[in-house]
Amino acid sequence: MQWIDYVSYLFGGAFLTNAVPHFVSGVMGRPFQSPFATPRGEGHSSSTVNVLWGFLNLVICYLLVIRVGDFDLRSTADVVALGLGALLIGLFTARHFGRFNGGNSPVDG
Repeated sequence: MQWIDYVSYLFGGAFLTNAVPHFVSGVMGRPFQSPFATPRGEGHSSSTVNVLWGFLNLVICYLLVIRVGDFDLRSTADVVALGLGALLIGLFTARHFGRFNGGNSPVDG
């Protein structure tokens, strides 16, 4: 296994995690922030744009994880690389989108 495979899996995990909120918001018919909105990454894009963006992220994840190297779900190193990418982008997006959706300072009640 080469180090470039682990980098690919790390980014694959990031693209997989990024696909989820865009695709889910889109299929629910809800607008969501995307890189195509104004202001970029802060404004809302249509549900159709989010479905397409989420699907493209899934395709990129597939290419990075399945087509590069020999990803094995039973390999701890492979899964850790994928999971680390998912965790890192998850924490980043939670903070970033939390500014706009109230997730950074939730209110009880």
